Formats: sequence, structure tokens, C-alpha cells
Amino acid sequence: MKYTRITVNANQMGGMPCIRGMRIPVATVVGMIAEGMTTAEILADYPELEAEDIKEALRFAAEAVRERALPLIPFS
Repeated sequence: MKYTRITVNANQMGGMPCIRGMRIPVATVVGMIAEGMTTAEILADYPELEAEDIKEALRFAAEAVRERALPLIPFS
């Protein structure tokens, strides 16, 4: 999958994946969604973002989780 809105620059934000070269990490956007914020609320807080940036951040995060094992606590 090709991402046109996600950038990684070793000299910016410690090399974290960001949105379109801005200092807005993908993790920040995904975290806001996880906290229950709507797309409209995120766009109000970050007017430089576009709705497609949020969608691509979620697609990127989903793919990142597929690509590695995460330590999970077993359900008992």
C-alpha cells in the first residue's frame, strides 16, 4: 500500500511518521480517534489537516499493527 500523506524525516519529530511533512505525528491523530474525537473535532483543533489525512493515518496505523507482534496480556 502506498501512502501519499504520511512522511518520515529523521530530522523531524525523531523520525516518527507524520502527516504531509507537518509536525503532526500519525500517533497523535490516531490517539485522538481512540479517545473518541470525531473527524470534525480533529479538523477544528488542527485546521491544517484534511479529512483524507485522518483516513490515511488510520490506514497506516492498521498496517503498522499487522506488521509486528505486540505484547498483549493474555485473557484469563
